[in-house]
Amino acid sequence: MRGLSVAALVGLGLATSVVSARADEWQPTPAAVPATAKGIDIDDRRGATAPKDLSFTNQDGKRVAFGDYFDGQHPVVVVMAYYECPMLCTLVLNGLTSGLANLAWAPGKEFRVVTVSFDPRDTVDAASKKRASYMKSYGRFVGDRGWDFLVGDPDSVRKLADAIGFRYRWDAEQKQFAHAAGAFVFTSDGRLSQVLKGINFPERDLRLALTEASEGKLGSTWDQILLLCYHYDPAAGNYVLWSIRLMQLAGLLTVLLVGGWLLRMWRRDLARSVTPAGDVA
Repeated sequence: MRGLSVAALVGLGLATSVVSARADEWQPTPAAVPATAKGIDIDDRRGATAPKDLSFTNQDGKRVAFGDYFDGQHPVVVVMAYYECPMLCTLVLNGLTSGLANLAWAPGKEFRVVTVSFDPRDTVDAASKKRASYMKSYGRFVGDRGWDFLVGDPDSVRKLADAIGFRYRWDAEQKQFAHAAGAFVFTSDGRLSQVLKGINFPERDLRLALTEASEGKLGSTWDQILLLCYHYDPAAGNYVLWSIRLMQLAGLLTVLLVGGWLLRMWRRDLARSVTPAGDVA
C-alpha cells in the first residue's frame, strides 16, 4: 500500500489516503498532508487562454496542435492524467466517464474532451489502449475529435499545466507522480471557464459547467436560470446554491409582483374614474 500513497495524495483540492475506506468520510488536517503532497493543488487560472501553439501526438499517432480542439463551436473539457497512474488518474477518469454517461450531450457533438498525459514515458500505444478502455466504459458513440488521448514532450506538457494551473511533481522515492485532480472546462475559443476539482463529476455539474462555457449555446432556459442561482464552490467540489444571488432574485421577483399588482390596481381605478362616453348629456 505504501507504493500507492503518493499517487492518491490529492483529491478535491486536499490530500487523501489510500488506506481510507471511503474518501468522503475523512477530512484531513494540514498536519495530515505528507511533505510530498505540499504545493500539489490546482491554482485558479479561470480566464486564462489555452496555449494553442503547443504540439502533441494523439492516440492514432497523428501530430495535433492543442489549438485545433478550439473551433469556436464546441466547449472543451481537458483532463491531465498519466496512463500508468496506479490510482488517482483512474479515479478522475472514472468519475468523468460516469458523469458524461449520464449527460444527454455527447463528446464530438455538443462538446469535446481532451486527456493529456504528463508522464514523458507514456507512448502512443499507451494512449490508444487507455482511450479504447474508456470508450468501452463510456459505451456511446464519440464523434471526430470528441475524446482524444494525447502524449507530448515534457516542455509542452509543463507549459500546458502551468497555463491552466495544474500542479504535479515526480516523486523519485515512490517512482510515481504526486499530482492534483480535476477537470478544466474551456470555452470554444480557448478561454478557461471553470475548474471542477476532485474525482467526482456529477451530471448536473458537468451540464452547468458546459452551459456556462458555451456562453448560452448549450443548455435549456432552465439551465440558464440555474446558473443564476448556483455557482461552483471549489471547497465543496460542486455547484451550490448562491444564497446572495438567490436573495437578490427573490427580491427582484417580489418587486416585479408588487409592481404588477399596483399597476393593475391603478389601471382599474383609472378606468372607474373615467366617465363613459354614453353618459355625457
